[in-house]
Amino acid sequence: MNFSYWELKEWFTNIDFTVVGSGIVGLNCALQLREKYPKAKILVLEKGMLPQGASTKNAGFACFGSLSELIDDLQTHTEEEVFNLVKKRWEGLQLLRTTLGDKNIDFQQNKGYELFLTNELYESCLYKKETINKLLQPLFNSDVFTIDYNKFSFQNIHKNYITNQFEGQIDTGKMAAKLLEKVLSSGIKIINNIQVEKFIESNEQVVVETNQITFNTKKLFIATNGFANQLLNENVKPARAQVLITKPIKNLHIKGTFHLDKGYYYFRNIDNRILFGGGRNLDFKGEETTEFGQTALIQNKLEEVLKTTILPNTKFEIEHRWSGIMGVGNQKKTIVKQLSNNVFCGVRLGGMGVAIGSLVGKELAELVD
Repeated sequence: MNFSYWELKEWFTNIDFTVVGSGIVGLNCALQLREKYPKAKILVLEKGMLPQGASTKNAGFACFGSLSELIDDLQTHTEEEVFNLVKKRWEGLQLLRTTLGDKNIDFQQNKGYELFLTNELYESCLYKKETINKLLQPLFNSDVFTIDYNKFSFQNIHKNYITNQFEGQIDTGKMAAKLLEKVLSSGIKIINNIQVEKFIESNEQVVVETNQITFNTKKLFIATNGFANQLLNENVKPARAQVLITKPIKNLHIKGTFHLDKGYYYFRNIDNRILFGGGRNLDFKGEETTEFGQTALIQNKLEEVLKTTILPNTKFEIEHRWSGIMGVGNQKKTIVKQLSNNVFCGVRLGGMGVAIGSLVGKELAELVD
């Protein structure tokens, strides 16, 4: 590449910290590093024009787990582990709100509602509701989950919802824009459209090879979540999530965040529209990809559920479709660790990036002595 002396000197020389990934984790990591090391030279590398992955492509749920999801987690995690998962998500949401401000991310606590397609699933969740409420009592000092009637007139579901009193929603675009603004104003440099291909540790430095340039950094932080297996040998694999949004709907009465079919489908109101995503369970293997895009199988199912369950008596049109790449694994716990003397990673957010991204970024930066 044709870099000038000035470009090399200003952007790629004497770098203290390099962060790979400008999503929620990467930017919060960079902010925390700036707080700890006010004079450090910090560089953030992003392979996309905007943050890739899921940070700007998610549904904007400020959630920490539906009742059926938490019950399901108890099959593979201890009660203490599930409590700690929720605690971390809740604390992460509070950190996000404190860091950026509720107004700047359009945070609204409109509650979360779980809808049930079968009576069996509803009854099994109802049976465990008090157990989960008791487990989470020390964190919220009140019952998290209560029962509601079908006040939004959805069809082909159980007559009752299970309501999460503490769930909220944000504007993902506003969140990312405010985070980028905060990072840039602190003197941290962000370079877009640059992809890290590999790194090698050498003499207390890390040699970073990209598709544009090779340079040295003292410490390297990898925050690429769903794309982590392109650089790391860790237990994290990509999981694509497909999403669509309707055109504005006049007098839209639906308000809140909604989970359907154990959370495999999720929808919410935004700007008088319905944003609807999910369906990964229709083709787990096919959606285990780092390729953005949509499939007819999942998009057709999303449209069908919109017509038959969510907006059965309302005319609507689909305006836009997109996808995001999450990072998942065989455990819900995030991977935040030191990989070698000068290389660290914070990955595997398990679809909970909005909730835990800020906290994971903070923990990642704190790995440095």
